[in-house]
Amino acid sequence: MGKDKLRKFAEVSTFKNVVQLDAGKEYKGQWSSKFFGNDKPLILELACGKGEYTVNLAKQFPDYNFIGIDYKGNRIWRGAKTALEEGISNVGFLRIQIETILEHFAAQEIAEIWITFPDPQPQDSREKKRLTNPKFLERYKYILKDNGIMHLKTDSDGFYAYTMEQIEALKLPVRKQTTDLYHSDLVDDVLSIKTYYERKYLAVDKNINYVSFTF
Repeated sequence: MGKDKLRKFAEVSTFKNVVQLDAGKEYKGQWSSKFFGNDKPLILELACGKGEYTVNLAKQFPDYNFIGIDYKGNRIWRGAKTALEEGISNVGFLRIQIETILEHFAAQEIAEIWITFPDPQPQDSREKKRLTNPKFLERYKYILKDNGIMHLKTDSDGFYAYTMEQIEALKLPVRKQTTDLYHSDLVDDVLSIKTYYERKYLAVDKNINYVSFTF
């Protein structure tokens, strides 16, 4: 591991807006009250990477709390540092494997979940790792409030098609969908938030897929 990654790992452990691994279990069912000190609705971004979406959502919606989840501390470092530097108090980060999400959040604790540009895990052998695999969807359903909303943005046409297959198989209600977000009438201030990876895809004229659905 390079020196810069090691530095970021060390620094992120000192950030007051970052919770790591088992330390997050103590907040289960109490994230808004115990971590944020309020009763605002809670929104998650899974596989948040550098946290661009998490931070920008928090800026746009001060009446909500936001938590970005990723396992790589050197990536979380960027979003957490930005939030601290800009005094954005309604955003935090949790470093865990998403497979363990039920150990950290209680039933119906979450208002919405965002998944933005995750690893599509294209190999058939890695289907169980796809974040919209039915086993993951069952976990999301458990922690989401009734009529809680799932959002997915992805450049991967294959991953989007796979997700739509799961939605159809489970007969989940679709709210909005498009295979070309920036040439649709869906794009707005929220959906136009761009991550590091999205900017790279748009630079080579890649279409962006989006779907939102409920359970």
